[in-house]
Amino acid sequence: METSNLITLICRDLAKLKLEIESYPDEKQIWKIEKYIANSAGNLCLHLVGNLNAFIGATLGNSGFVRDRDSEFALKDVPRLELVSRIEQTIQMIKEVLPTLTQNQLSSEYPMLVLKEKTTTEYFLIHLAMHLSYHLGQVNYHRRLID
Repeated sequence: METSNLITLICRDLAKLKLEIESYPDEKQIWKIEKYIANSAGNLCLHLVGNLNAFIGATLGNSGFVRDRDSEFALKDVPRLELVSRIEQTIQMIKEVLPTLTQNQLSSEYPMLVLKEKTTTEYFLIHLAMHLSYHLGQVNYHRRLID
């Protein structure tokens, strides 16, 4: 597997996440939840950047990032500009870390057991891209529903 396609897709979806966050007419709507909506767009955004920075930045790139998964869902009213900045930093991290991975690293076992079973790094990176896409769809739906 070549990482260039994965970089393109992950950065594309992170750019879309940034656009979604910037598209809320009222910043307070980013954090709004109603009835059956369990997570706000802001919390999903924090979750996505935390997830990618932990599993790619820290684990594969030795970035030193320390994840606080609980706060990804507990924090509220983080300013839009900070969310956008975190997305931009995550895009930069993806562009720095993924190109350094060798074919041997990609076909080797991912360094952590995250899913129910051990996987290759390649498989886990695809999983992370799909996870991003899944939650990006939720953010888009949230924005249109709240707006």
